[in-house]
Amino acid sequence: MAIRKRELTFWEKLYLPQIFSGLKLTMKHFFVNLFIHMAHRLGLMKNSSAAVTIQYPEERRWLAPRLRTRHRLMLREEGTPRCVGCMMCETICPAKCITIVAGEHPDPNVEKYPTRFDIDLGKCVYCGYCVEACPEDAIRMDTQILDIAAYSRDAMKLDMHELLNPTLRKPLKECELKFPHKCAIHDGKITGSWDAVYGKGPKKSNQFESETPSH
Repeated sequence: MAIRKRELTFWEKLYLPQIFSGLKLTMKHFFVNLFIHMAHRLGLMKNSSAAVTIQYPEERRWLAPRLRTRHRLMLREEGTPRCVGCMMCETICPAKCITIVAGEHPDPNVEKYPTRFDIDLGKCVYCGYCVEACPEDAIRMDTQILDIAAYSRDAMKLDMHELLNPTLRKPLKECELKFPHKCAIHDGKITGSWDAVYGKGPKKSNQFESETPSH
């Protein structure tokens, strides 16, 4: 069934009433805010709020904690990512902006770990599905970082360095990650070692091994 649009009246076709209506609303907000700000200067009408211009980026407005902002990866106590390379965030991502390469973790209690974890912010739609799907609470979007603009597409791609430390900005000159990972700074080669994290490496114990009772 076709829906017929209502025909415009003569005054609506002139557009002048709508223009004056918009100007009336704009001037109303202008003079009301001006009057309230002047009253605040005189110590009056403290309970009445008026529009305030925030001088961004020098001033930052308050952001709700639940707001989805730039991503970050969570760390374990020893400094390695909480990610176990299950690929659930990469699979559920509707924009296909997450790339994970998993490697074997020396700790038998940890299934795997990411040797590479990249997020392309140029494709990300900030849906938060990756955070909801993660079973290890390894990825969050609570950095409160909104300035993600860049001059190139490659600069919009976050690697593991920037995800583990959101304060970093491109170009990255040094790599401080001590666990094994594929690092673009070293031409995509594996850098770091588990010895730098665990000393001689974590003790591999059988998780099904029962404790022997002491006599």
